[in-house]
Amino acid sequence: MTALIFYPLSWIGKTLPQGRERLRREGGMLLVMNHVSHLDPPVDAVFVHRQGRVPRFLAKESLFNTPVFKHMIGGAGSIPVTRRSSGASESLHHANDALREGKLVVIYPEGTITKDPTGWPMRARTGVARIALDNDVPVIPAARWGTNHIFDGYTKKFRPFPRKKVHIKVGEPVDLSAYRGQPITTDLLREVTDLLMVQVRDLLAEIRQEQAPEEFFVPGRKRAD
Repeated sequence: MTALIFYPLSWIGKTLPQGRERLRREGGMLLVMNHVSHLDPPVDAVFVHRQGRVPRFLAKESLFNTPVFKHMIGGAGSIPVTRRSSGASESLHHANDALREGKLVVIYPEGTITKDPTGWPMRARTGVARIALDNDVPVIPAARWGTNHIFDGYTKKFRPFPRKKVHIKVGEPVDLSAYRGQPITTDLLREVTDLLMVQVRDLLAEIRQEQAPEEFFVPGRKRAD
């Protein structure tokens, strides 16, 4: 059911992948991506599926209460994420289980589509760092750009025509060996999270062929010029 719906949705744009060979065909893997449109999940899911993997998304809990969609993401093994402290811990537990079972988990560390007015990644939540450090699996950064030109989640403008290009670029695994074995502190989680998102941001800069901002956008805070 998910494939029947996600594949046609992904065809709205022409996906142009780079570095897809870095997604190995088996074994646990954490794929860390930016988030620019509500079209990202179906596009990313089809991209991963074409590499011979079934993606398990960390998705907002509210989506699991949506008619029809809850069966799609639930049946595909997606993991509900809640911001409640007890629920957040359970989400991390399920993500760890999936990785240890050799599955590929996709995470959007920003938690929602970016609020940066120019589309760059905003300051991410640190759950991605905890998952990455808790599991000895490849942590792969990737960036995607173009879905936001088809559907803008904030203006609600849907522009499928003319058909847009959607670029996905997969980077090299991030070396986290210097952080493994250290006491888990708030500062450590923030440092690792920013390290991962810098990799994602740099890949996005390569796709856009633009200079990325040095600081991550924080909603409600004016970015320095």
